[in-house]
Amino acid sequence: MQKSTIQFLLINCFLAIVLVSCGSVTKNYTPKKLDKTAIEVPYFANSKTDYVYKTNITVYGHEMSGIFIAKKINDTTHRVVFTTEFGNKLLDFEIAEKTFKVNSIVSELDRKILINTLTDDFRLLLKKDYLVQEQFENETDNIYKSADGDYDNYLFIPKNDQKVTKVVNASKTKEKITITFTLENDKFAEKVVILHQNIKLKIELNYFKSE
Repeated sequence: MQKSTIQFLLINCFLAIVLVSCGSVTKNYTPKKLDKTAIEVPYFANSKTDYVYKTNITVYGHEMSGIFIAKKINDTTHRVVFTTEFGNKLLDFEIAEKTFKVNSIVSELDRKILINTLTDDFRLLLKKDYLVQEQFENETDNIYKSADGDYDNYLFIPKNDQKVTKVVNASKTKEKITITFTLENDKFAEKVVILHQNIKLKIELNYFKSE
């Protein structure tokens, strides 16, 4: 992929911020008595596994594809690498709960707004442990609220199951990021979709099955 194409798709489009309307995030949920105080999301938690996904990124109607690789390298940190489909490395991050390190990034992507956006996405995607303060429900799911700095995370667990199928990161008034999981089993996600509500950004991860 030409450098100019990467720059157009993954830099300029991040700069066009579109605000969504305000309102209570939980207005359509019913409060419920809290039945657990902690939840584990284990889909990227095995340090013996290299999580490799074919990736499609859509920003403001433009698309690019590549390979996403995540590896848990110690108790607190994951290493994340994103490459082109031909194996050329575009970025290499180390991400923990409160810190991150850029090991390498191509110059066309080396922009603060892009790095911060992707770091927030990957940190939420890779997060395993949540402390729960409140619980809600709708027709299909139990919904657990977990504080996350100035934001909150809402974890959706179907009433007929015990697996987290969606995580929503939100302020007090609006949703920011939604991550949905299509599950192979209770430890592994076959497909992941990261959808932003305040910018037109969608990241789709499909598990890479070697032939």
